[in-house]
Formats: sequence, structure tokens, C-alpha cells
Amino acid sequence: MNDLNYLEINKKTWNEKTDFHVDSEFYRNDEFLKGRTSLNDIELNLLGDIKGKSILHLQCHFGQDTLSFTRMGAHATGVDLSDKAIVKAKEFNKQLNLDAKFICCDIYNLPNHLDEQFDIIFTSYGTIGWLPDLDKWANVISRFLKPQGKFILADFHPIVWMFDNDFKEVFYSYFNVEPIIEEETGTYANKDASLETKTITWNHPTSEVLNALIQSGLEINSFNEYDYSPYNCFNQTEEFEPRRYRIKHLQNKIPMVFSLTATKI
Repeated sequence: MNDLNYLEINKKTWNEKTDFHVDSEFYRNDEFLKGRTSLNDIELNLLGDIKGKSILHLQCHFGQDTLSFTRMGAHATGVDLSDKAIVKAKEFNKQLNLDAKFICCDIYNLPNHLDEQFDIIFTSYGTIGWLPDLDKWANVISRFLKPQGKFILADFHPIVWMFDNDFKEVFYSYFNVEPIIEEETGTYANKDASLETKTITWNHPTSEVLNALIQSGLEINSFNEYDYSPYNCFNQTEEFEPRRYRIKHLQNKIPMVFSLTATKI
């Protein structure tokens, strides 16, 4: 599996998903455009007061979180592989009269598109699994963080990706042993969508995430695990508290999400 192949395949998939996602109940875009923040308590608590801060948002999809940062007074730049998603992000930025910036490129190629350092780098929910090499990812983060700058990550726990779609059996390795190639009908934001896609992803164990950041010159400040997802994007879920979802038959027995903060030394 060469680099170009996985990028082409995944970019095509995300371009096809974008229209379905923008119009989905999952993303609640109408409410977002009227003022609702797209950020959850997990990341809001990690971010704190960001007014006046510069933020680089990696893998921003069609820009809701990036624009939410801007509404909070930050100077935000969003980056995503999907050119269709970036077009949408720019449209919403103009519609809302905000001043966020958006760049379309592969994360690994970002140094060829941007020459700036930021107070905060942020990425969240379903991001690192699209990247084959976390050492390269962490080096990009270090490259774009100011000294003493803060990196914030909230993502689905690697244990979640071990299971089959209905969480009945362990299907994939916890460890990054090979690319995971899947074909899917529909999408997490609209499971009935008339859409057939192919994806290539990688499962990254916690140790791989932490060591990549440490080796790139970041100091881990916090690491937390959560027994729920703030998104109803999986099968077999139940909402046990408002906007908190678990796999019904697994209850609180597995971590669904993890978060971390790190500082560039």
C-alpha cells in the first residue's frame, strides 16, 4: 500500500461524505450556523480561555470546530485533506463573516503550505486513524507549535477500533500491525445514505501516540480516558445521559474516548 494510494482512496471517500455530513442531523449544521458551538465539554475543558490565541486545527473536516474557535476569539487555521470539505468551510466562514483560514492538503505535506507557529494545535475524534505514521505526525505538530505551545487531542480510544461494527467480537488488533481496509455503505453521520466507500486506516495503541509526541519534543501534561462518546456514531449505542453514548451491552466496561494535552519543551 503506497502513500499515494491511501491518500487518493481516503480523499475520494471524504469528498463523497462531505455533502451527506453537511446536511445531516448528526452535525446539526443549521443550528451551528445560528450560533451553536460544535465543541463538547471534553475539549472545552482542555482548551480553557482561547481569546487572542492562534490555533492550528488539523483534520478539520468542513470547519465547524475551527469556526467555533474563531467565535471564541481565537485566530484559527483549519487543515483537511478533502478539497470539497475545505470549500464548504470557506463558504461558512464567509457566510458567518468570520476570519478563519483554511488549507487543503495532506497533514504530512503541511510544511509546504504553511510557514507559521501557533499557540495551540488541536485535533479531535476520528483523526489519527487515517495516518500511517505517527512519528511524522508528531514532527509536524512540533514544527508548528511555538515554544511552550500546547497540543490538545481528543479522539476515540484505540480499543473501540478493535471490535466489529456491532461490538460483538474483537475483530482487529489493538496494535498497529497492518492497514485496515474496509468497504462501507452509508456513513456514521447518516447510516442510510446512498453511499458506498472504501477506507484505509490504522489502529494506533496508546503507547504509540504518547511515544511519538515525547520523541518529537513534547511533554505530556495530562492523559484521560472516558467511558462514553459525545457522538452517537457507532452501532448498538444508548444515550445514558444527554449527548453521552455507550455501547449498550458493554455499558461502562470499555473506554470510548481519550484525551491528552502536551507542551512543546
